[in-house]
Amino acid sequence: MHSSGKHGTQCNTLVGRSQSVGVRTDRWPTVCYSFLVNTRTNRGTSLRIASLAPSATSILCTIGAKRTLVGVTKWCADVAPVGNLPKLGDCWHMESVDEIARLKPTLVIGSVPYKQETVAKLLEHPFPFLAMNPRSLADIEADIRLLGGITQKATAAEQLVKKMRHAFAEIEKKVRRCKQPVRVYCEAWPNPRISSPPWVAELVSICGGEMVVPGGQKVTEAQVAAAQPDVIVLAWAATGAKADPKQAYNVTAWKDVQAIHNQRVHVITDELLNTPGPPLIEGARALHQLLHPENKMRERP
Repeated sequence: MHSSGKHGTQCNTLVGRSQSVGVRTDRWPTVCYSFLVNTRTNRGTSLRIASLAPSATSILCTIGAKRTLVGVTKWCADVAPVGNLPKLGDCWHMESVDEIARLKPTLVIGSVPYKQETVAKLLEHPFPFLAMNPRSLADIEADIRLLGGITQKATAAEQLVKKMRHAFAEIEKKVRRCKQPVRVYCEAWPNPRISSPPWVAELVSICGGEMVVPGGQKVTEAQVAAAQPDVIVLAWAATGAKADPKQAYNVTAWKDVQAIHNQRVHVITDELLNTPGPPLIEGARALHQLLHPENKMRERP
């Protein structure tokens, strides 16, 4: 899964020259693993990050902190130029924590949701563990700044935040003349059906649309049908662009939904919407093209 997490509230506080960081939780187990991550390393001691979250990898590479990475997941190559860095498991699938320990990281970054057993194994080791869990675009900006502070790339992090804001603002300008918002259902997973994360709902709004169900939650087919979306967007986690629109067209409960009638079921490569970081710029542009006929992408019935 590309997402850095889908449920949670922030519990980050600044302590002197160090950053006190913890897991941010909501529906996931309400345990906060706190620790200090020194933003300044001792002379001769380098920051060594093992990233189990593609979003973190994408942010670190974009702000010029790629050299701090000593290992990443196989998913990270989809969103960042990770080259030949060792490929590790993630917070759901990890054969052995030893593969991480061998890299001697000074920080391991993961994501929420996570598999409790995997995190428990990580916490048996002395290296700090940071689980990122943004829900909103504001949370994502906070995570970018957090990683910028940890890697001493605060200026570059702020530039990335401004770049993302500018890209979103440019899209908003294009849709200001739209009289009626496009009703949209974005899906992150088909079984059980889970709507796309809350930050995607924000992107939909930026693009002149309205997410017709709550973001980042299990939804029923009846709930989606009652909401009557004009457009259905499939961005299934960890599937790239392999989501299957035929499944949507074959849902009996959706036979009277406008999006089905008008054959407006689309696929967006999942990492563009499910990676809370720089890829969201392209994700927003892809959404904008889908929601407005003059810039439509090829539909995939």
